[in-house]
Amino acid sequence: MPLRFAPQNRVLLLLVVLLAGAMLLPVLNYAPNRLVSGQPLWLAGHLSFVDLLWLPIVPLLLLLAWLPRQKATLLLTLLLGEALLFALLYWSGREATQLATQGSALARTSFASGLWLSLALSILLAADAISHLTRQPLWRLLLNAQLWLPVIALIASGQLSELALMKEYVNRHDVFDQALARHLLLLIATLLPALLIGMPIGVMLFRRAPLQGPAFSLLNIIQTVPSVALFGLLIAPLAALAKAVPWLGISGIGLAPALIALVLYALLPLVRSVVTGLQQVPASVRETARGMGMSTRQIFWQVELPLALPVLLTGLRVVAVQTIGMAVIAALIGAGGFGAIIFQGLLSSALELVLLGVMPVIALAVIADALFKFLISLLEVRNG
Repeated sequence: MPLRFAPQNRVLLLLVVLLAGAMLLPVLNYAPNRLVSGQPLWLAGHLSFVDLLWLPIVPLLLLLAWLPRQKATLLLTLLLGEALLFALLYWSGREATQLATQGSALARTSFASGLWLSLALSILLAADAISHLTRQPLWRLLLNAQLWLPVIALIASGQLSELALMKEYVNRHDVFDQALARHLLLLIATLLPALLIGMPIGVMLFRRAPLQGPAFSLLNIIQTVPSVALFGLLIAPLAALAKAVPWLGISGIGLAPALIALVLYALLPLVRSVVTGLQQVPASVRETARGMGMSTRQIFWQVELPLALPVLLTGLRVVAVQTIGMAVIAALIGAGGFGAIIFQGLLSSALELVLLGVMPVIALAVIADALFKFLISLLEVRNG
């Protein structure tokens, strides 16, 4: 593979340049306790002889940017990016352990901007290599999933146990587990009613096109209402309903107003995806099905819905990611979830506690997005 003067992979070149710059920033922050800002630590001042084994990864990645995007080059980029991710995390855990032996039990070692950026860029360059390495949905999913194996291995081995984020998790693992269960409950309890309501509305609007304008205008108005405002608007009527009909078991705060608001927000992307998906079914296919003697119901279930399913799942993907994010705000009205941890961290000025709530929300959104993309790819391949 001969070198050329012009870089063959400009995306990789940009990521490596940013990566080199990120490593010049503070990589760790050491504080006597979690409420103090602490002092920054730079990578150059905390390198050992062993670290010389992984530091050449950066210039090697820079060299790969000048090579053609062949499978061997992409695979090497993936392996180097994953190795750099592992090395940076291992180094941070080792330094945190050494600092813990020098300070008190209240001392905290946390990631600084340089390490956060370096980890993110390592993942991005590996993910970019995967996107060009294969077009098979299953292989893409598996390769992206295995990127997190180094992180899981280091956490399971206890190598990262002295980092501030892991200490917060150990101290609050019961609260974390409850927040995870509640966040998943909010997600599932939003998707199911949204499907049951949005699907019939979408089919009706497809059958009766003149109603689409007023219906989408109403759904757009709901979508533009700020989430905090909508949660607040639901408190009074639900409190009155709870007082009038106490056996319903609902109240003006908690799960009920959160689910109602989340379902209302989910309707616009879901209904629009149903209408768009059905509109994309060719008229000739419907005529052929009708010519075969199928009824309107049979045409919908056996012809229209299977062909419209990829677009419908695209809308459902948007709803899932949107709900995972908006469920954080629902903690303000007592709905729980990771938002409760985030707001508790904000109120106590504890950055690691905020991250303990933020990072699983990001992880859930990424996982949901990847799974829906995988399902959509399978359906598109099946439908040709």
